[in-house]
Amino acid sequence: MSENNGYKSGSRLERILAAGQFAVTAELGPPKSVDVAVIEKKAGHLKNKVDAVNITDNQTAVVRISSIAAGVLALQHGLEPVIQMTCRDRNRIAMQSDILGAYALGARNLLCLTGDHQSFGNHPTARHVFDLDSIQLIQMVRIMRDEGKFLCGDEIRNSKKESVVEPRLFIGAAANPFGDPFEYRVIRLAKKAKAGADFIQTQCIYDMPRFKEWMKQVVDRGLHEKLYILAGLTPLKSARMATYMRDSVAGLTVPDEYIERMEKAENGAEEGIQICIEQIQELRQVEGVAGIHLMAIEWEHRVPEIMERAGLLPRPQVN
Repeated sequence: MSENNGYKSGSRLERILAAGQFAVTAELGPPKSVDVAVIEKKAGHLKNKVDAVNITDNQTAVVRISSIAAGVLALQHGLEPVIQMTCRDRNRIAMQSDILGAYALGARNLLCLTGDHQSFGNHPTARHVFDLDSIQLIQMVRIMRDEGKFLCGDEIRNSKKESVVEPRLFIGAAANPFGDPFEYRVIRLAKKAKAGADFIQTQCIYDMPRFKEWMKQVVDRGLHEKLYILAGLTPLKSARMATYMRDSVAGLTVPDEYIERMEKAENGAEEGIQICIEQIQELRQVEGVAGIHLMAIEWEHRVPEIMERAGLLPRPQVN
């Protein structure tokens, strides 16, 4: 445990959650070029509207500005980044190097992910790495933070005479409550908690009954007391998107009710936002849910409206 007033990292996200406030994180996808104005524009929509923003790490295995570089730029525009790190592209040496670099540049939150397989991206014949899996990555970051050691056992210091200076990071991980076999989902979550995860962001939720059943298992095991659960939400933009999510995205269930609502609506985008707001209100009543992770894919400009209508503004202030 850090000496920083009892916090592990002292990040805003950690302080919001530790204070018992309903946390909100969003997502900011870096551009596929060096046009950093894209980051500035997205940051303008999200600043003061959420507590932290995920900076994705070459999501869908498509080349973009690095998550660390984009995270630093987001920080300069007044956003607290959650740096995503995938196991797909780096071995343990590169990971630990990037962790030190991210911390040195101001990052205090790290989300540990397996990463989308390269076959889905724009370099399908690239070699993957997967030196570690996501649970091993979580454990490695915890060892660096809590023990001040690299994975090999060396202390994080420049010489024997100098003090250990460890990266004080708030460690995140992902969870999919909807994959099969369903009973294994909570077991995998328990493994991530044991490895050292501090918070979880879930796959986007449309099947609320199944998510609630998963949360019941989480609470029954007391896992909500070991890590913070942020429920993932992706607002639907159209009936076509809803149908695609149902039919083509593995591990997701989109109820027919939502498909029918989107098809009947005069304005699909508005109906999608209304559904998202209803989901937020419902999730706030679910035991063990500490906040939401709002994945408004290339729809950052609608986040302020969603937050306002859901009664989540202004964001709380914490010391």
